[in-house]
Amino acid sequence: MKYREILKQYWGYDDFRGIQREIIESIEAGRDTLGLMPTGGGKSIAFQVPTLAREGLCIVVTPLIALMKDQVANLRSRSIKAAAVYSGMRTSEVIKVLENCIFGDYKFLYVSPERLSSEIFLNKVRKMPVSLITVDEAHCISQWGHDFRPAYRRIAQLRTLFPCVPVLALTATATTGVVRDIQQQLGFKYENCFRMSFERKNLVYVVRRTENKFQELLHILGNIDGSTIIYVPNRKKCKELCEQLIAHEITAEYYHAGLAPESKDEREERWRTGLSRVIVATNAFGMGIDKPDVRLVVHTDLPNSIEAYFQEAGRAGRDGQRAYAVVLYSRRDNATVSRRLSDNYPLPEFIREVYDNLCYYYTMALGDGLNCTFEFALADFCHKYHLPVLPTDSALRILTRMGYIDYVEEMEYSSRLCFIVGRDDLYRIYNLSDELDRLITALLRNYSGLFSDFVFIDERYLARLLGVTRHHLYELLVSLSKKRIIQYAPSKKCPIVTFTRQRVLGEELRFAPEVYDERREAFSVRLDAMLKYATSDDECRSRYLLRYFNDVEAPDCGHCDVCLSRRGGEPSEETLAADASMLLSLLADGRVHPTAEIEALGLPRKRQAALLRRLCDEERIVVVDGGVRIHK
Repeated sequence: MKYREILKQYWGYDDFRGIQREIIESIEAGRDTLGLMPTGGGKSIAFQVPTLAREGLCIVVTPLIALMKDQVANLRSRSIKAAAVYSGMRTSEVIKVLENCIFGDYKFLYVSPERLSSEIFLNKVRKMPVSLITVDEAHCISQWGHDFRPAYRRIAQLRTLFPCVPVLALTATATTGVVRDIQQQLGFKYENCFRMSFERKNLVYVVRRTENKFQELLHILGNIDGSTIIYVPNRKKCKELCEQLIAHEITAEYYHAGLAPESKDEREERWRTGLSRVIVATNAFGMGIDKPDVRLVVHTDLPNSIEAYFQEAGRAGRDGQRAYAVVLYSRRDNATVSRRLSDNYPLPEFIREVYDNLCYYYTMALGDGLNCTFEFALADFCHKYHLPVLPTDSALRILTRMGYIDYVEEMEYSSRLCFIVGRDDLYRIYNLSDELDRLITALLRNYSGLFSDFVFIDERYLARLLGVTRHHLYELLVSLSKKRIIQYAPSKKCPIVTFTRQRVLGEELRFAPEVYDERREAFSVRLDAMLKYATSDDECRSRYLLRYFNDVEAPDCGHCDVCLSRRGGEPSEETLAADASMLLSLLADGRVHPTAEIEALGLPRKRQAALLRRLCDEERIVVVDGGVRIHK
């Protein structure tokens, strides 16, 4: 069957876009391939169509369980056989899925990178008719990427099992060094990379300098209509900002990784369907969202890298219509960015202390601990040993990269249930609602062994099958549990620590340069690049971002705040007003502030000169020898 016919049959599209066809033809020729496709570029089509055109199974390695489940459900809705294996599934469930992929003519198997180290998985997968290996979010395999995950290195084991099967690596953000490293780590026979232009002509990039970010946010929301994502740095700010917006009569939801799955689905659905205009979220939100009409993405704080910012900002305007990506910046952000370096890469002495305390926490003797796994409560651990939370979390991640432990922040345990009435007794139960009857029927048709033991269930799939929300499905399952028909254990997430080596003394830990020093320096460079984006006004925003990704021929966009300021010859009134607010806040104490402090605000010289001239003319400030003070 021709590729376009498959595309039309299953997705309803008449033709491919971007570099989809080039990637598909490269795969068909048996070549290892790297595709650089921006958010919304149609990555899934690039591996799903060629898989359907050939015999065999595609193994898809992807880091996000929620995205994995969504992809499987989407394929099943198109009558395409697909399955997923992820953390939290019982061994019997995993074996059943894997055997179905061996004998059941399945086309797609989604797995997390951590699963690749499982002996059960490796023993089963070698019997599968694998025709393609796809690595999504491939920048995670590179230690120079912004989201390195050591488990991705295990993909090499698949290559040894299937040396003649081509590998397709996909990512939305990668610098030249990361592109080279991805291909090297995946064992490409020769370099073979297809790139889409990352330029987003419909997306307007803006930086707003303000000392009152909430008021500026309200101003922006009042001037730009439509669906909005607001990214904040932590869970606490998520809820606080959401409540502030609601108090100002703006419909809003908040979203972060700590919410229950049914709550996440419910909030996303309200925002996706337009019942709520704004969703306030951490970076846990956005991967795989199917909402092309987002008109505005706002970052209240600077992300840790241009890669992260570009990916998150790119969720605006995927329908091709005008959209805005706005960063709110204040002079206090400089200190915040500096703290992030020490929070993410604490000193080696601190990391040694965390390791020793972790061993004490589990009463681990010297020489013991190899392959011992424990549930882990970060808050309790930090409280017991009087440790700061963020640097401690980072220390555990660094210890993982060093190979001493394996720290999984949120191991997901899927929902599971079993019937506590016998099969015959079940059929004698009357007076159940139609919804409960349909749910029982769906359970019996889709899962086996429910009367003998707990079985893991996929609540997303069941909810779609019944045409209800995840939250309503949860209520139905609770109702069956209260009626003593089933035992139901909802899904939960729990951090896990595994000791991957025998315990040693903290002073004996070895810090390899590529694990600590070089990565700390790379993180510092990414932070500096993000800070420069926010503080520089001498280069088009779009051009700056594209040049970061090595597109040196990128033109000026003509509509970012920098380009508009240039067009007018002088900074805009709105820009000067925001700058004035920041400067007057600094001078509010009435004393003379030296020129160095004014320059520390991060304003370009042209803007700074225009601002001082304006405020002097208005007699709001006075320039004196060696500095500036407020006009008295």
